[in-house]
Amino acid sequence: MPVISSVIIVERHHHFHRELVIASVLASVAIVAIILSTLYAWVLWRRSRRLPDGKVHRTSDTGRGIMLVPILSKFSSLKTSRKGLVAMIEYPALEAATGKFSENNVLGVGGFGCVYKAVFDGGVTAAVKRLEGGGPECEKEFENELDLLGRIRHPNIVSLLGFCVHEGNHYIVYELMEKGSLDTQLHGPSHGSALSWHIRMKIALDMARGLEYLHEHCSPPVIHRDLKSSNILLDSDFNAKISDFGLAVTSGNIDKGSMNLSGTLGYVAPEYLLDGKLTEKSDVYAFGVVLLELLMGRKPVEKMSQTQCQSIVTWAMPQLTDRSKLPNIVDPVIRDTMDPKHLYQVAAVAVLCVQPEPSYRPLITDVLHSLVPLVPVELGGTLRVAEPPSPNLKHSPC
Repeated sequence: MPVISSVIIVERHHHFHRELVIASVLASVAIVAIILSTLYAWVLWRRSRRLPDGKVHRTSDTGRGIMLVPILSKFSSLKTSRKGLVAMIEYPALEAATGKFSENNVLGVGGFGCVYKAVFDGGVTAAVKRLEGGGPECEKEFENELDLLGRIRHPNIVSLLGFCVHEGNHYIVYELMEKGSLDTQLHGPSHGSALSWHIRMKIALDMARGLEYLHEHCSPPVIHRDLKSSNILLDSDFNAKISDFGLAVTSGNIDKGSMNLSGTLGYVAPEYLLDGKLTEKSDVYAFGVVLLELLMGRKPVEKMSQTQCQSIVTWAMPQLTDRSKLPNIVDPVIRDTMDPKHLYQVAAVAVLCVQPEPSYRPLITDVLHSLVPLVPVELGGTLRVAEPPSPNLKHSPC
């Protein structure tokens, strides 16, 4: 009997040992599977993220050696492509759409060339910027703009549709903005007559939203570096979009020693002009200058004599902080059309934005929050405008 009991105990011991081995093997397999799954998920996550220097994996244009976003061979296919794809447009299509780059189709003139209106087959309209002359600087701006706009998607930043390289010239195709630039609207033949107070505040709010996206929601943050009224484009409903990213930089790639001073006179922040110091606050300064343009209808720099110019900031600053003088410097087109409290608030925002010391300037997010209550609800803000009394309404006697 004791022998039989010993055998049973031994068999149970072996059975328990086998179960323990099997359980250990299964546990090991499960752990390995979890590790592999985690590793695979991490690899997929890494592929979906930008590289450390802020760039993304892009398909290369072997003909030019330019790293670009995925390319479509024909412009017409863009209509059926995924959002985010950029088309390489054949030069004959650009030539035909612009009437062989006719002067009649010129929308504006920039530092490197002209912008033309284009009408493609099927009635698709667009704006074509031709960068003429080539050269390293032109090439750099071309690649920079394709790189950034190929990745950026925001309602207040102009959309990139395609590009072309032909005989040393570079072409960038954008969505067409029917009302042109803010500069043309303010300082062109109409002298701002189409821009009411509320429309001007809406344009300022749209600009702030676009800048907030660049500064706060892009990783790393994008500094536009050439914000000005001619780079603010307006659609048929006066929705504003920031354009021209040729000089833009990401905050992680700023090298003070190798970066050339760039920008437009009147909009360049003092610390950048004098010391080469560039931050998001440099864009805030330029925003403040555009806000002053909207408020006063004056150009950022005005010629006083053959040898002397004066900036809008220098001229306006003493009057912006004086409530008795402020109404007198407002653009006559909108003078006396706004609530005085709103006028003082906008002037205060502008004064803060153009402070010489960047640390005194607000973040663009703070500017945005200050402007939202000044824009009517139907224009994208939160202001509820009271309906004016009907001129035919007669007051009955008490």
